[in-house]
Amino acid sequence: MNELTSAQRRELRARAHGLHPVVSISQHGLTPAVLAEIDRSLTAHELIKIRVYGEERDVRETLLAAVCEASGAAAVQHIGSILVVYRENPPPETPEQAPPSPAKRSKPPRASGNPRRRLAGKKP
Repeated sequence: MNELTSAQRRELRARAHGLHPVVSISQHGLTPAVLAEIDRSLTAHELIKIRVYGEERDVRETLLAAVCEASGAAAVQHIGSILVVYRENPPPETPEQAPPSPAKRSKPPRASGNPRRRLAGKKP
């Protein structure tokens, strides 16, 4: 499990304040499907909230540790039934590693204005 400094944790808590939970853990617990969804959400968002239903505080703390261990994330906050976890995404590829993009063709310029209006003034 990755450790965060208190300044990092404070900044991440502030970022997480407006987020809604994206994953729920309920009666079946921490299943492989739930872990896979947590992994997908962390890859997409880096910082997520997880809602835990019907478990006591000790069990929620154990679930937080298990989620962080399984996903390589860091625990940011555990408040009530909400767990907040963070996993930094790897930096994007540099342009020399990325495959070359195909050349874009430019479109011919369009005539401005309404074509019917332009033709209305001309006599046949």
